[in-house]
Amino acid sequence: MVDNLCNSSLESLKRVESLVDCSIPFHKVDVRDKAALTQVFKQHQIDGVIHFAALKAVGESVEKPMEYYDTNVAGTIILADVMREFDCKTFVLSSSATVYGDPHTVPIKEDFPLSATNPYGRSKLMIEEFFQDVFVADDSWHIALLRYFNPIGAHKSGLIGEDPKGIPNNLISYISQVAAGKLEKLSVFGGDYDTPDGTGVRDYIHVVDLAKGHVKALQALKDKSQVLIVNLGTGNGYSVLDIVEAFERISGKDIPFQIVGRRPGDISACYTNPAYAKEKLNWNAEYELDEMCEDTWRWQSMNPDGY
Repeated sequence: MVDNLCNSSLESLKRVESLVDCSIPFHKVDVRDKAALTQVFKQHQIDGVIHFAALKAVGESVEKPMEYYDTNVAGTIILADVMREFDCKTFVLSSSATVYGDPHTVPIKEDFPLSATNPYGRSKLMIEEFFQDVFVADDSWHIALLRYFNPIGAHKSGLIGEDPKGIPNNLISYISQVAAGKLEKLSVFGGDYDTPDGTGVRDYIHVVDLAKGHVKALQALKDKSQVLIVNLGTGNGYSVLDIVEAFERISGKDIPFQIVGRRPGDISACYTNPAYAKEKLNWNAEYELDEMCEDTWRWQSMNPDGY
């Protein structure tokens, strides 16, 4: 495992080791550091890479486009170059539904037109196009581009979950900290979207379902060189206020909120048609919204100060 720990904690890896009962080699390395990445590949026999290393907040990307393109795009190209040097050509990308921009309709299928409404989404789209070009030049690669929708939840043990540094950028982390009394109230960005209650609608997927999707992707890539593009979501769209209501019900806590202006780069609705993931990966999401909220609240309650 390689991470620069810019928005994570080494304690999380220790807890993963306790859950799986084995040690996991770790290297504190920035994905943009080619020399350090090369040393990692020299030390280990690496057959494939699952690439999560990226900056990932839509709003922040509008404020910091240089940082997003540097880490997400330049870092990925450096990683791919090192992989090529070591003839490691199995690659699973943590991509995003933001590559669909503001979709003309929902649910979203994999063959929908691509665009982006913010630098984060554009960086993911650039990476996808880069790897498709790589495959055209060398079709011995095994590539999966997994377009996530909105991961939430935590491990049922309560030992591992999302612990953002500073003010959370993700909705469910913010809500859970409001419920715990760490933050005063939730700001809901936009109450005038063309949705049933005026707030943005998203496809929330449990992080454990998402993890299983990666395992399925590796299995699907094993015997055939290809570029496999798959949406990972539940197919259900929930509004911000739906999430607030569900979390209040599960936690027994009030979630004060205020409606504020729209956030740059956001869209009204985004949820997937999950049929292609079932066809290509034999995968489908299993967790319901209440379980996602339960697991998030358990993590927050057991770890009020994070890791």
